Amino acid sequence: MSATLVLSNGRIHTMNPRQPQATAVAIRHNHILAVGSDDAMRALLGTGGEWVDLDGRALTPGLVDAHVHFQHFALGLQLVNLDGATSLDDALSRIHTAHRSPLTAHWLQGRGWRIDDWPTRAFPTAADLDHIVPDRPVCLRDKSGHAAWVNGRALRIAGIDDHTPDPPGGQIQRDATGQATGILFEDAMELVSRHIPRETPAQIAAAMQSAQQYCWQVGLTGLHDFDGRDCFLALQMLREQGELGLRIVKNVPVYRLEHAIGVGLRSGFGDDWLCIGSVKIFADGALGPRTAAMLQPYENDPTNTGIVVTDKEEMMEKVSAASAAGLSVTIHAIGDRANHDVLDVYEAVRAEEKKRLEIGRLRDSISQSPISQSPLLRHRIEHVQIIHPADQPRLAQLGIIASMQPTHATSDMEMADTHWGDRARHSYAWRTMLDSGALVVFGSDAPIEKIDPLPGIYAAVSRRRADGSPGPDGWYPEQKLTMHETIFAFTTAAALTSGQADRLGAIAPGKLADLTIYSADPFTTPPDELLDITIDATLVDGRFKHRTF
Repeated sequence: MSATLVLSNGRIHTMNPRQPQATAVAIRHNHILAVGSDDAMRALLGTGGEWVDLDGRALTPGLVDAHVHFQHFALGLQLVNLDGATSLDDALSRIHTAHRSPLTAHWLQGRGWRIDDWPTRAFPTAADLDHIVPDRPVCLRDKSGHAAWVNGRALRIAGIDDHTPDPPGGQIQRDATGQATGILFEDAMELVSRHIPRETPAQIAAAMQSAQQYCWQVGLTGLHDFDGRDCFLALQMLREQGELGLRIVKNVPVYRLEHAIGVGLRSGFGDDWLCIGSVKIFADGALGPRTAAMLQPYENDPTNTGIVVTDKEEMMEKVSAASAAGLSVTIHAIGDRANHDVLDVYEAVRAEEKKRLEIGRLRDSISQSPISQSPLLRHRIEHVQIIHPADQPRLAQLGIIASMQPTHATSDMEMADTHWGDRARHSYAWRTMLDSGALVVFGSDAPIEKIDPLPGIYAAVSRRRADGSPGPDGWYPEQKLTMHETIFAFTTAAALTSGQADRLGAIAPGKLADLTIYSADPFTTPPDELLDITIDATLVDGRFKHRTF
């Protein structure tokens, strides 16, 4: 059998323990045919095949982002960008510029502001917006996505006044006189967002086509998505049209659980381009707006222990139902209380799963038929941002996947020190999780952070920001990972998490030919120079989707 494409003269990190390194790889159509030396792979090239000289470039399995809001990332490329705004005035200036643009729609939307980046560290108000945008509704999500800043027009459209009660799982911020300030936390954001006209699935699909081009340019070949129904419809449109060029694991919002069970969806259903992942539940909020659920109050905020978005009893009901139907679950948990409660729920559900497995084995033995029970479902915790020491071993013990985002640590480190104090040493604890035996998979949480994997890789091995802060050792340096562990978390771990390790996650014969090519070898590049590396090519399904040489 001959190769249709051979890549040679490279530094290939296969993530295959049987053959960790090579210089060349032979591809036949969309699968890896063989891996080995330059001469041996060149000998496999068939008539009309293509030979590519990597000229010493590095190659790994295709990078996968295991936590993305792809619809919001795609549409976010069209919104007011407040990320990096250094003050309220800076944010207002950007908003004013966008407001004056003839290209913006009726609702002015944006995202990315963060009060911890502003000198005052005070929340903005509707009055601030009303001075520059008095005549159209405005809704601006913060960087975490767990708070929204709206103007007076938006409050009036939503019917929010001094007497509006806080909705379950949310909070309307009020001033000393009881008036709504224009800041909405967690589920209170829905009071406004339900009035914003939704893009059609066709519009979302169009935005995704541009967004996936960006993903290829930064080395991504796959995503685990956490948006809702419209996102799924748009992805199906792209798949049907043959225009989906990223491998997508689609997670299901918990409010669609009844429907998913009703039609018999199970985790893993689909194909190599688009398949069902887990059911997504929110346990709590986020660090930025101080809504992450904590066992003890935030520093200098003695009455605040965050917001419980889904209480333990309801969480147990949902996870149990999903598990019984063959759907794994993934739960957003930031605070140490949230992580503790989630682990308690998973412990109880694992006991249910074990009992079902034992009953199934007994039934099979009686009927003398083969065992038909599936292996344990791949349940996840998203973020695991701060976890109490007593809970740290429990993910490994229960077989729960730690889905974490390296750039959250370097982005949030000052907030973590400020709001969690000494507890911050137990936050963003990748090394702790890995050493406990838990499977750690990495992503970005885009658009909350940049979707680009290279900054995440740099953060994981250095615990530093791009400017070198907080110093040469990094923030809590004991939590650093090696380059191999980091690339594993962006490749093989993603395939293990989605149940696709037989086809993805390594460069080995028979695997799908999804590859990322780097300008220099990240395994030998000094940490200070990692951010100088560029993505020179990305192959998906054996085809170049991005190439600079």
